[in-house]
Amino acid sequence: MSGEESQRSSPGAALVVITMGAFLVPFLSSSLNVALPAMGKELAMGAVMLSWVSSAYLLAAAVFLVPFGRIADITGRKRIFSLGVVLYTTSSVLAALAPSAATLIICRVLQGISGSMFSAGVAILTELYPPGERGRALGINITATYLGLSLGPFLGGFLTQHLGWRSLFWANLPIGIVMIALILSTMKGEWVEARGEAFDWAGSVIYGASLVALMMGFTRLPALFGGGLVLLGLLGLAGFIAWEMGCPSPVMDVRIFRGNPAFAFSNLAALIHYSATFAVSFLLSLYLQYIQGLSPQQAGVLLVAQPVMMALFSSPAGKLSDRLEPRVVASLGMGLSVLGLFLLTLLRVDTSHLVIVADLVLLGFGFALFSAPNTNAVMSSIEKRYYGVASATLGTMRLLGQMTSMGIVALLLALYVGRAAITPAVYPQFLRSAQVAFLLFGVLGIGGVFASLARGKMREA
Repeated sequence: MSGEESQRSSPGAALVVITMGAFLVPFLSSSLNVALPAMGKELAMGAVMLSWVSSAYLLAAAVFLVPFGRIADITGRKRIFSLGVVLYTTSSVLAALAPSAATLIICRVLQGISGSMFSAGVAILTELYPPGERGRALGINITATYLGLSLGPFLGGFLTQHLGWRSLFWANLPIGIVMIALILSTMKGEWVEARGEAFDWAGSVIYGASLVALMMGFTRLPALFGGGLVLLGLLGLAGFIAWEMGCPSPVMDVRIFRGNPAFAFSNLAALIHYSATFAVSFLLSLYLQYIQGLSPQQAGVLLVAQPVMMALFSSPAGKLSDRLEPRVVASLGMGLSVLGLFLLTLLRVDTSHLVIVADLVLLGFGFALFSAPNTNAVMSSIEKRYYGVASATLGTMRLLGQMTSMGIVALLLALYVGRAAITPAVYPQFLRSAQVAFLLFGVLGIGGVFASLARGKMREA
């Protein structure tokens, strides 16, 4: 069924199902941040290995996001989204049963592969909602993401403390079952804008291998082998761009970046923003539990401040970007995030909880002002047939940014703490690594403000 025929499907019904998907992944991710010390204790995982609980998911999702975005355009966006829900639910059950650290990380890879299919949902919403209503719909979808981030630390801390960290994976099972039932009963039709076009297998392999080499190398710096892998990954990405320029049916049509500054700089701004902010909750979770001695539940209560602000203000920010230039709203949000990051460099052993919460509130408000308007800018700057690839491209920028953020942290932990477990003997080194990370993130964010402003105007005065 074509996209036009699919208009008979209720936009509201699709929005409900897709926002549930937007809730599912961040809920687990933010829950796991609180559960990391408990997981490390049971499965004998050091600081660097713990970082791979997040990084394994991010790397797998980044490798498969763009290919599945293209496959969704060719074979059907609802089909790919539905398959993602089934596989994500299944891999969550497998992770709950994982007997070792290696098995858990493999399950996180499977979750990353299936989670990458969820990007088709944003493409569906973009097609169902006209430009005047699109920002509101995308704002609601992003609000669900931040609701998952909000409930994750609080419920995750409670579940970890009382039922163990494995209960976090079991919690995905009922949500996944409800989503599958709703897809079958309410989402009618299909969305296919590139039916019959070829899939670029060679480009997908080059792209995936380059990302794996880049991330694996980044986490092994400053060793020579790590530098070699990073160089190999960068050369591979350059080769991927060259291949895509000449491919008649590319997996990522890089030509859509040319002559479209709104699309190009909005994606660059997303890449930088997530690079600068994603690892904050990871570092603060370890800081609160190791250095300040809080329980998982207590740490979760404090960490919830940031995503609550995201959930409260993302939808209003999306609506605002329907009336004002997205670059104005998004750039203001990025600036507030930068301020919050620099304030975190002042973190000390005895920093008060009130100060930490106030900083997280600032970061959350800045994030909310940035995300929905930036998504609106990306999806409104591209023609309909590229919605799937555009959504996947933006998702890839998010994941690459998150990977970069965790890669920076993994590198700093390796330099300051080493690959052993975090014990009282290395608490000063851990705190120093966190302070340096926040400083680097703040500097990086300044570049993001300029990228956000450089996108130019998207509507006539």
